[in-house]
Formats: sequence, C-alpha cells, structure tokens
Amino acid sequence: MLASLLVLGACAAPGAHAQAQARAQAPVNDTWPQRPIRIVVPFSAGGGSDMVARAFAQSLSAQFGQPIVVENKPGAATVIGTQSVVRAVPDGHTLLLSASTSFSINPALRKQLPYDPSRDLAPIAIVARTSLALVVGQKAPWHSLCEVIAAARAHPGRIRYGTFGPGSGPHLAGEMLATAAGVRLQDVPYRSTGQLVVALANREVDLGIEVAGALAPQVQAGRMRAIAVLGSERSRVFPEVRTLAEHGLREATFEAWFALAAPAGTPPPVLDRLSRAVAVAASDAGVQSALRAQGMEPVAVGAAAFRQEAEREISRYRVEADRAGISLD
Repeated sequence: MLASLLVLGACAAPGAHAQAQARAQAPVNDTWPQRPIRIVVPFSAGGGSDMVARAFAQSLSAQFGQPIVVENKPGAATVIGTQSVVRAVPDGHTLLLSASTSFSINPALRKQLPYDPSRDLAPIAIVARTSLALVVGQKAPWHSLCEVIAAARAHPGRIRYGTFGPGSGPHLAGEMLATAAGVRLQDVPYRSTGQLVVALANREVDLGIEVAGALAPQVQAGRMRAIAVLGSERSRVFPEVRTLAEHGLREATFEAWFALAAPAGTPPPVLDRLSRAVAVAASDAGVQSALRAQGMEPVAVGAAAFRQEAEREISRYRVEADRAGISLD
C-alpha cells in the first residue's frame, strides 16, 4: 500500500499534491480558532512565565476574537504541564508558554523525560527575555555576592538557595554559579515564588534565585536584597545591581527566556498565524509596558531561531551539568 501511494504521488501532475494539501489545510486556516484558546503555563501563578502569558493573552485574544485562558499546571520542573500540552489534540487550541526549562534545561539534564520537546512540540516563537536575580532575605548577614561566596567557602554545603525543583532554571543557574565560584551550595525546592518569598523571610533558605521582575516588589519593599544579576546585562528593575560577568564569573551567566509552542502536528497555517500574532503582540505598547515594568523585554524570535537557540543551550547545559555533577535520572 505504501509503495502504491508513493507511485501515485510521483505520477501526479506537477503541483497536484501541493494543491490538495492546500485544500486540506484551508478550512483549518479559515475557521481556526473555533473556541477559546488555552495557554498552559507549567509554573504557579505570579512567576515569570505566568506574567508573560497574561501579558500576551490580551493582545492574542483581541487578534483572534476568542478568549485566551491561562491555565497554571506546576510541578516536576515543568514536566507535568508540558506533558499535558504534548498529549493535547494538535488543533491550535492548546498551547504551552514556558521558560527555557521546558525547551532546553530538561532535555539537557534528564534522559528519562516522558517526551522529547524537539519532536513532540512545534516551536512558535521566543516571546520574552529577562534576567534571573540572586537575592537574600532582609535578615541575612550578607550585602554582596563576595560575602556570600566567602561564607560558602567557610561553610561548604551549608548555604541554602531556593529553586523550583531539580532541573529548573534557578537550580541549574545556582549550580553554575557555585561551580564558577568554587563553592558548594545546597538547593531546596519550592513550588512557587510565593513559597520562596516566605522561606527567605523565615530563613528556611539563605538565597533565592528567580526572575528579577517577580522578586522586584519584595526588594522594593525592603523584604529582601538583590545582590547579583545572573544575565549578561543589568536588569531593568535592578539597574544598580552588578552582573556575574562584572563579578568575574562570566562562565556562570544564565540567560532566561520564555517561549510559546504547540503540540507537534498542529497545522502549519495555524502555527503561521500564531507566529504573526506574536509579532504583533510584541510590538503592542500595552504588552511592552506590562513586561518592561517587570524587567522583561518582549521579543518575537521565530520558530527556526527558537529551535536553534534551544539546541545550543542543550549542548552547553549538558556540559555544565556534568561539571556540576547534576544527575536527575
């Protein structure tokens, strides 16, 4: 049967297959979306991915004429929420908006993922970039990264930092920092930014690593202090705080980004419409204002460049994980 189909395809008139494919896809392109679109965020409400999803949702809803429902599905360093999208019907009505954890960190650190992001997800666009910040609680004795590193050298493995679970961006960023500084830190997992804030206030952990904008209200209220920015450039919300590169730890720099993807098999016309809509949203003054107020920069990096960036990070993070001795399987 397969051979017969191949022969028929080869003998068809030039362009016949493309025309038939166009006819098959046209109804999808013309009628989508037919109902509300669900954007799954594999983190708790209030975190960086959630902020980005809600900022873009309003513009996308206006463009498509359908409600955009943001659904938070945290757990297992984004695996739970991401897997739910992978298993969804690929009709463009279920999307994933996540940090790079889902697209590059998990594939680099986990050999037993129940899915392959490069195979099971269709990239749409990187939609925002930001920096992670390293903070300490208001009652912590340290006021600089140098003081934290000195304390970690004096007490190996006793300085604790909050993460969102093994393999999350903050976990990997913390281990990269520890390796570059030649110290040992102890990671402690939390489910949300809110839990991390409480843990810092109660001194359950000594340090916190999160998206700068998510921590900005706590820093501005004096409940914690930002002592380093983990990206290559200073943060818009913490312009006075030095980067790791400025501390001589350029190799530990961690770039945070957020991207939109769909289940593999989503029709190309739908993916194309989503890509164009993201570009419109990224240039919308309201979206830009909302994200920049949180220390984020809206972007619209297309599917091909998105995939290439994820692949480069997977290669780098595998090396960093080996160097730091991180094993999640």
